[in-house]
Amino acid sequence: MSAVYRVDLDAFARNLARVREAVAPAVPMLVVKDDAYSHGLEPIVTRAIAEGVPWIGAFDVPTGTEVRRIAGPDVRIFVWLIGGGDDLAAGVAADLDLGIGDEALIDDLGRLHLERPARVHLKIDTGLHRNGIRPERWEAALARTSALIADGRAVFEGIWSHISEASDADDDDARAVFLAARETARAAGLDPRFSHLAASAAGFARGEFREDLVRVGAFSYGIRPAGGPGEGELGIEPIGRLSATVTAVDPAGVHLDVGALHGLPSTLAGRFDVRTPGGPRRVEAIGPIETVLAPWDGATIGDEIALFGPGALSGVTDLAELIDTIGEEIALRVSSTVPRVYV
Repeated sequence: MSAVYRVDLDAFARNLARVREAVAPAVPMLVVKDDAYSHGLEPIVTRAIAEGVPWIGAFDVPTGTEVRRIAGPDVRIFVWLIGGGDDLAAGVAADLDLGIGDEALIDDLGRLHLERPARVHLKIDTGLHRNGIRPERWEAALARTSALIADGRAVFEGIWSHISEASDADDDDARAVFLAARETARAAGLDPRFSHLAASAAGFARGEFREDLVRVGAFSYGIRPAGGPGEGELGIEPIGRLSATVTAVDPAGVHLDVGALHGLPSTLAGRFDVRTPGGPRRVEAIGPIETVLAPWDGATIGDEIALFGPGALSGVTDLAELIDTIGEEIALRVSSTVPRVYV
């Protein structure tokens, strides 16, 4: 046996059900950026479709195109990292919903010769400055979009934005900008079919932010927010577990076949315990290709040890908090180097 990253698709399905319950009456949009948060795009999308997920947030056009191939024609797929005219054309060809956060993209769209109108969701910058159309340029962007609609090049599907989720006060200010932008759009004759502002945390905690769609990434995979409520409090469960195998036992300790080159940060050494047949034991060293645990009587080559996830003493966010990073970063690095197994 060797180190593996086990993904529990039934737990994923339970999380999807919990997400639907938590954000109702809004519709959840499953976000699958970064290879479905390190859990594997094709298995995750396939199971999501089987569970009736109606919207998928695919981040960029190549990912959205791949999701379309996996999912078929019925699901709506939203993308928002768009590089220019070629991306726009590819997105329309793949029947994607396009998150437009730059006036230049509106102009690029106007120069394309498309077989069907583009489905446009305009993004207002509500203060996060990740991207989005600035409030002082919003009316101009609406006018350009109206011209595209009149010319049959676009249909106006939505207004959306990101919020910081750093504090309730900051998010309240962002929501006020968002609502004002929507009223301005309606006054200009552009009434969105869909509004979406919240992601996982605000979607669960603040009903007034849910609007029509809630973009839910980390919570769908059972990854709690750093510094936030635990998985049990949220009603979600981790779906990914890193397990390693005992390869040697010597006076230095018990050696496992996973290390820093597999994505487990070496800075975690000495900071957390794992569950073993001999009880909790400290992770004493993390080398390039192995991890060394404090010894216990009866340690046997071939024993399987869970380092994080279901059955372990720690979740991936617990470990991330120890070294001031985020859980999905650790999960992504590990799962890109350790074989994934689906259960």
